[in-house]
Amino acid sequence: MGLRVLAAMSGGVDSAVAAARIAEAGHDVTGVHLALSANPQSHRTGARGCCTVEDSRDARRAADVIGIPFYIWDMAERFQRDVVEDFVAEYAAGRTPNPCLRCNEKIKFSAVLDRALALGFDAVATGHHARLVDGVLSRSADQGKDQSYVLGVLTREQLGHAIFPLGDSTKAEVREEAARRGLTVADKPDSHDICFIADGDTRGFLAKRLGSAEGPIVDQEGEVVGNHHGAHGFTIGQRKGLRIDRPAADGRPRYVLSIEPVSNTVTVGPRSALEVTSITCARPVWNGPTAAPGELRVQLRAHGEVYGCHFEEAGDGLRITLDRPATGVAAGQAAVLYSGETVIGSATIASAG
Repeated sequence: MGLRVLAAMSGGVDSAVAAARIAEAGHDVTGVHLALSANPQSHRTGARGCCTVEDSRDARRAADVIGIPFYIWDMAERFQRDVVEDFVAEYAAGRTPNPCLRCNEKIKFSAVLDRALALGFDAVATGHHARLVDGVLSRSADQGKDQSYVLGVLTREQLGHAIFPLGDSTKAEVREEAARRGLTVADKPDSHDICFIADGDTRGFLAKRLGSAEGPIVDQEGEVVGNHHGAHGFTIGQRKGLRIDRPAADGRPRYVLSIEPVSNTVTVGPRSALEVTSITCARPVWNGPTAAPGELRVQLRAHGEVYGCHFEEAGDGLRITLDRPATGVAAGQAAVLYSGETVIGSATIASAG
């Protein structure tokens, strides 16, 4: 007997094919598009953004082709509070958040899943490129599109009610299948960057909400080498757009090493000063099996490098030690732990050194 499945349909090719596969497998599928913006633009800007009027129409057309019921759920207020306001607050505190990860945690697999279960659905299906193997989250067959990192915050219970139909397919295969099924989104560009900043200007977006406040850019010795209009406009590891008045003594590029929101100070230095091997994390979530000795790996940003590591519990958090130095490790990002291709848990980076 098939399951009652709520298919989250963003208006893109991935979620459309995911819904089609679930329906073809014999499940009772209902499509839902999440209206996440209180004032959606009528059309996206290039390939940026999502959640526009255009996207909701594309999702509805895909549902019609598949032959499933379709609804739009207004999640704008919840999205504004749990994702957009959280994003702004994290930057104001000198951290670098990942809004896609927060959206999965707070919207798609909290608000939406809770409502779906209350309405009698058994599971929520999405177009994420990831696999569930016996209920355990694993990397996608398409390593270039793998999204297990941004799903690493989900609990075992949430994963138990999730379906990721695209995990064994490449993006090229998904597009080819969409064309065969007559889905008009087959060639639709992927959204990228931050969905609620359609023009891609994160610094401008933050400036409108946090204002401008001139502050110093200093080197490791504390000497002022430039100025800025708001520490929230920077992130650890940033090299471009630093507004530095003069080059370093060795002529090499300088990078953002730290951000101090209270004093509104940005410290810069050489790339070598970014190297860290010890990371302190908060709020761990364990959602997979225990890793065998020597198999533990950690990923520190979406589509970032993977490092061998080991960890120990430190109070309510974790202390992760890397086998080799990593650069650009920013507080606020997630550290997702893997055993081979399998996710075993995640935690939020609090500091690195």
